[in-house]
Amino acid sequence: MLASAIAGAEDVGYRGPTACHAAGISYRQLDYWARTGLVVPSVRDAAGSGSQRLYSFRDIVVLKVVKRLLDAGVSLQNIRKAIDTLRSRGVGDLAGITLISDGTTVYECRSPEEVVDLLQGGQGVFGIAISGAFKEIEGTLSHLPAEAAATGEELPASQTQNDFAAGADDAFNTGDELAMRRARRRAG
Repeated sequence: MLASAIAGAEDVGYRGPTACHAAGISYRQLDYWARTGLVVPSVRDAAGSGSQRLYSFRDIVVLKVVKRLLDAGVSLQNIRKAIDTLRSRGVGDLAGITLISDGTTVYECRSPEEVVDLLQGGQGVFGIAISGAFKEIEGTLSHLPAEAAATGEELPASQTQNDFAAGADDAFNTGDELAMRRARRRAG
C-alpha cells in the first residue's frame, strides 16, 4: 500500500507550507535551503515572484533528514557537504539511503559492513561490535588453560569454564559489588 502511494506520489506536489509542516521546519528554512540548492523541489521550482514551489514526497523526506541532522548537532555546512558528496557520486535518490551521525560528521551506511564518512571525501570507516569480540574471546579462552590469580596454579581449560560460574557464587558471597557485576556478566 505504501509503495504504491509513493510510486503515485511522483505526479503529486506539495506546496511550501505543507512541506514545512510535514518536515517540521520553518518556511524561512525551506526557502533558504531551496535558494541555496540544499533541497530543491523536484516537482516544480519557483519561477519568479508569486510562483509556488512544489515538493515531492521524496523531497520532504530529505527535508526531514536535514532537520534531524540539525537537531543532532550537525552543522548546516557539514550537512551541505555530505549531501553534495552524495550528489557528486551520482546518488540521485537521497531518500533511499541511510545516514548516521555522531553529531559532528555524517556517515552513509551502505550495508551492515560498509560505512562511509561523507565529510572526508567518502573515506571508509569501520565499527567494532564489542559483544562480538567478547563472545569470540570467551570461546577461544574456553579451550585454553588459565592461571589462578591467588596461587599461580595453572587451571586446565575445562575447569576455567566451571570457574566462571563458581566465581559468580564467590562474588555474591563476598559482597564485592564490582565482582558481582563481573560475575553476572560472565554468567550471561
